[in-house]
Amino acid sequence: MTLPAASRRAAEAWYGWTSRLRPAWLTDDVLRGVRWGLTGLWLVAFVHQCWTAGLPLYRSDLLLWLVGLLAALSVGKRGLFTIVFDFVPFAAVLVAYDYLRGFADTLGMPTWWHPQIDIDKFLFAGHEPTVWLQEHLKHPDVRWYDVVVGLCYCSFFFLPYLTAVVMWWRSRRDFYRWGGRFVALSFVGFGLFTLIPAAPPWAASKCTAAEVASHPSNPPCMSVGDPSGGGLLGRFTTHQPGANPWIERISTRGFYELHLKFAALVIKAGQGGADAVAAVPSLHLGGTMLFCLFAWRRVRTWWRPLLVAYPLVMTFSLAYSAEHYVSDCIAGALLALAVHLVANRIERRRSAGVAPDTLDASPVPQESMEPLCPPPPPLPATTPSSTSASGADSSSPPARSTAEPDPPGTTAPSASS
Repeated sequence: MTLPAASRRAAEAWYGWTSRLRPAWLTDDVLRGVRWGLTGLWLVAFVHQCWTAGLPLYRSDLLLWLVGLLAALSVGKRGLFTIVFDFVPFAAVLVAYDYLRGFADTLGMPTWWHPQIDIDKFLFAGHEPTVWLQEHLKHPDVRWYDVVVGLCYCSFFFLPYLTAVVMWWRSRRDFYRWGGRFVALSFVGFGLFTLIPAAPPWAASKCTAAEVASHPSNPPCMSVGDPSGGGLLGRFTTHQPGANPWIERISTRGFYELHLKFAALVIKAGQGGADAVAAVPSLHLGGTMLFCLFAWRRVRTWWRPLLVAYPLVMTFSLAYSAEHYVSDCIAGALLALAVHLVANRIERRRSAGVAPDTLDASPVPQESMEPLCPPPPPLPATTPSSTSASGADSSSPPARSTAEPDPPGTTAPSASS
C-alpha cells in the first residue's frame, strides 16, 4: 500500500468514525459558521503577528501558521486527521534537512573556490557576471530593481510551502507529487553540498588565492576578509558614483525600502547560521525551476510566460546579489529538471501498473455516505388479468406512440382495413 493510499484509508476510517458520533444539532450550517469564524480568528492572529514581530520566515513557524489556516478551512469539509497525517511527515523531513544541512562540512571534503569562476568566465566571454552587474547596477541608494531582487530572493522561503498547501486543498494527489519532488530535490542537494562544498561569490570576494590554496571550508577571510581588494574575483574596473567599488552581499537591500527591516534581519541571521559553502547546486534556483515545471500543466496558458520569466529573474537576483554564480544556478536548474523527469516516469509506471487511488477533496468513502434523499417506495403490484377493460388482450404489445415516426418504406394501415 502506497503512502497516499494509506493516508486516504486512515482518513476515511477517522472521518467515518467521527461522523457517526456527530450530534444532530451539529448541522452543515453550524459547521460553516464555525469554519468562517475560525478562519477570521486566524486572520486576526496572523495580522497581529506580522504587525508586532514581522513575517514568519522560519520554516517551522511558517508551516505551523499554514497548517493552522488549513485546519480552520477544513472544518466540516475534511477530517482534521488528514492534515496531521499529511503535513507532520512533510514538516519533519524538512526540519530534519535544516538540521542536517549545518553538518555538511563535517566530512572535510575540499571546497571549490575556482571552478565556478572559470565556468562563468567561459560562458560570458571572460567576464564574471556578479562583478559586471554590481559595477553597472549597484548605486549608493536603493533602486527599484533592488526591491525586485529582495522580493524574488525571499520568495523561495515561502513558495514551496504555499504550493504544498494549495495542492493539498485542491488535490491531495498533487500534494504528494509536489512534496515528493521538493523533498527529493532538497536531499539530493544536501548530498551534493556534502560531497562538493563550494564557496559563493560574496565569500570569494573576501579571500585571496593564497588564503584558500588548501581548499578550506571556513577560512578566516570569509568573516574578516577585506573585499575592497577584489579577492578571487578581482577589482572593479568601474562603478557607479558613491557606491562601494567591491562585491557586497545585497540580497536583502531592498527590504529596507519596503520597511521590512525585521525580515531583513531574520534572513541575515539565517544566512549566518547556514552552511556558507552550500552553493552548488543553487536550491534557490532549483526550487524555483521545480515549481515552474510542476505548475506548467496546471495553470492556464496566459500564466506560462510568468513561469518562464520567474527562473530568469531569480538567476539575475542571485548573481547580482552575490549569493550564487550563474553556474550554480544552471546546476540547480538541471537538478530540478532531473528530479521532475524521474518523478514523472515513476508516476507513469505506477499509474500503468496499479489502479489509481482517488484522492478527492472529500476523503469520505461513498459507501459510508447516507443518500441525501430516500429512495422512492416500490410501486404496488398489479393484479394480472387476461384482458383489459376494453376487452383487448393485455399480453399484446402496446400500441406505437403517434409521436414515433414510422420506419421508412412502410405505410400506416387505414381505419377501414
